Formats: sequence, structure tokens, C-alpha cells
Amino acid sequence: MNKSMINGKEMILKQDDLEKKLIHFLREDLNLTGTKNGCEIGVCGSCTVLLDNQAVKSCVKKVSHIVDKELITIEGLEGPQGELHPLQQAFIDAGAIQCGFCTPGMVLSSHAFLLKNKNPSREDMRRALKGYLCRCTGYQQIVDAVELAAKSY
Repeated sequence: MNKSMINGKEMILKQDDLEKKLIHFLREDLNLTGTKNGCEIGVCGSCTVLLDNQAVKSCVKKVSHIVDKELITIEGLEGPQGELHPLQQAFIDAGAIQCGFCTPGMVLSSHAFLLKNKNPSREDMRRALKGYLCRCTGYQQIVDAVELAAKSY
């Protein structure tokens, strides 16, 4: 039996779903629409999710890649009472959200980064986010948000 933990809940994966692109499975089958489909070729980063706490681009992965693994989407970061994760709040506080399309991927990638690096430099943060495209905010506020959130990790 194929199963996965998705946002803290065990899910049985149907055999027919294993060859679907993960982005489509999340958005269309599970209604987890926080994961965005920007380029569908793994370049922009808006489709980033966490797979065993590693940032991966869901537009280039198949559902079969999540078998026996833990997957977290932006919806999975919320607290038990639905409150924002400190990193999500930091993005708001630092003005790092404009249209919000790229934000879920950057938040998740930043989360994976901060889990491994508790005291990063601003240059470390810039390197960690270099593969993400944002056309609205510029990147200064995004780095400010990650720096602000790092204090809570």
C-alpha cells in the first residue's frame, strides 16, 4: 500500500495517482491550492513544498516521489489553532508579500533553510533563496523576513 504523510495526516495514495505531477495532485485532488504553478519546469520556485524537510519543486516531481515520506505544503505550516507560523508572520511584518504568488514557495524554502541553519548571515539567506523569482517585492524585504524569523528557530 502506497501512503504518505501530507501536512501531518496519513494519506493512502491510489496507484492511478502515482504518475501524476505532484503539483496537479496537490492542487486538483487535495485542494491544497497554496502551492502555486508558475512555470511547470522547476525554475521559478513558486511550487516549492517540503519533502522530509527538504525543499523540492512539485512541478517536476511525481506523486510516486512522496511514497513513505512526509510532505508539507504552505497549509501545513499553520499552528494547531490555525495561527500563522512565525515565518509567515515575519513575511507580513517585513512587507515581503505583494501579490503572494511566489510567497508560499519562498516561505517553505526558508523554513527548510532555517531548520538547518539557526544563525545564518544575510548572504547565506540570499544564497538559499537565489532560485526563486519574485517580480513584486524585490528581494530586500524577503531577506529581512527570513532574518526576522531566524530569531524564532
